[in-house]
Amino acid sequence: MAATDERRRCHIVAVPFPGRGHVNAMMNLCRLLAARGAEVTFVVTEEWLGLILSSSAAAAPLPAGIRLRAIPNVIPSEHGRAADHTGFLDAVATEMEAPFERLLDRLEEEEGPPVAALVADSYVPWVVGVGNLRGVPVCSLFPMSASFFYAYHHFDCIQACLADERAPAAGATAEKSEQRLDQCVPDLASSSITLSDLKPLIHNERTVKHVLTVVSSIRNAQCLLFTTMYELEASIIDSLRSALPCPVLPIGPCVPYMTLEDQHSKSNGELTSRGDCFTWLDSQPVNSVLYVSLGSFLSVSASQLDEIALGLAASKVRFLWILREQPAGVRELVGDTNRGMTLAWCDQLKVLCHPSIGGFLTHCGMNSTLEAVFAGVPMLTLPLFFDQPIDSRLIVEEWKTGLELRDWTDKDRLIDSEEIAKAIKKLMASDEADTKAIRRRALEWKEDSVRAVQKGGSSYNNLSSLMEMVCSSQCMELDQQCSESSA
Repeated sequence: MAATDERRRCHIVAVPFPGRGHVNAMMNLCRLLAARGAEVTFVVTEEWLGLILSSSAAAAPLPAGIRLRAIPNVIPSEHGRAADHTGFLDAVATEMEAPFERLLDRLEEEEGPPVAALVADSYVPWVVGVGNLRGVPVCSLFPMSASFFYAYHHFDCIQACLADERAPAAGATAEKSEQRLDQCVPDLASSSITLSDLKPLIHNERTVKHVLTVVSSIRNAQCLLFTTMYELEASIIDSLRSALPCPVLPIGPCVPYMTLEDQHSKSNGELTSRGDCFTWLDSQPVNSVLYVSLGSFLSVSASQLDEIALGLAASKVRFLWILREQPAGVRELVGDTNRGMTLAWCDQLKVLCHPSIGGFLTHCGMNSTLEAVFAGVPMLTLPLFFDQPIDSRLIVEEWKTGLELRDWTDKDRLIDSEEIAKAIKKLMASDEADTKAIRRRALEWKEDSVRAVQKGGSSYNNLSSLMEMVCSSQCMELDQQCSESSA
């Protein structure tokens, strides 16, 4: 049997959390696993099965080695989860496990290789218990920054800091909300992350409970994967490797770089073609276009959206603005100009890698952040929710690849169009020393990203370790079965 065929016997069942960014991150990983020879069964709800199939009907098809299987729609729709995010988390935690177990039973009855491992989004922590009961290794994929995971891994220390049960480090004079994480967590190397960066969740007890369940489940997993790369969060990764009982493997930037050569592609369940924006981008000067996208899960208020439109117009900077739903009046506020385009969606990584893109106004979701890092594009940060304030802090203060449009501690303030225009012009300027330094640093991280995923790079090697860990256990099981049958 050929080597690739032999490796195809390594059957991995992938279980993403049923949210747009999570599904994308898991699919990016599965493409890499399939390219290494694994056979992947990608399990989603029926709603998500439809979204994925519609997004690949006229696009780059799923690679050989990935097949889709569905469980019933036992949770609220993707389209409404932002209205009750905590309720959605509750449903995922309680309703998906039973139908997933039934699907695993059916997979065991089918011809083909047995399941060698489960690769599950960390936000479906019940998969760890399922794997443990069945004797199947579980690798947990955490699709947010390692710094976010680390903060909640030490949540008891943070609680003590907030309750003033633990004094900050000697000489610290900052207000409690401005205390840095390293002033609350023992033995943590210097960190720019502050307690205020945790505020989106810290006082929401139900959501915090879900996050802590995610973190605690890792102790029963056989491996923890991160979509980041080691170089971006080295000290945090090192600390986690010392603290956790299982291997910790950053395999990023876990972005769809393998599909960059496709002529037609879909991203996030929406159709795009080269004629949508690339012809226009081709006609723009290098580094002259600001890409604007604030994600698909939550957005800013209508009044803030208006101010962003006015700010774009006042900045006189070329722009490509992605608005899934385009409110009446936004186009008028931007103005009838050839300087910009508004679209419902695009292939984001391909756009960011286009030479005309010189900046990215972003909500700092982890997928978008890693795509910007991979493309070497400076960022203007506007975090909205959950882990995004931490990502913004990493971008601006640790990686030094962006500017902050608004600090999270000031999240309720309306940013006026004049302030937005000023920040855009500063990011896109080519002659300011600060901007030159940011652009230079972004290009350095781009080079690091490419090295990490190439043969011999940190993420490439970690993915090799993952495949060896998962598939060698499968091979040992198959050898044992063969020995028993011939005895």
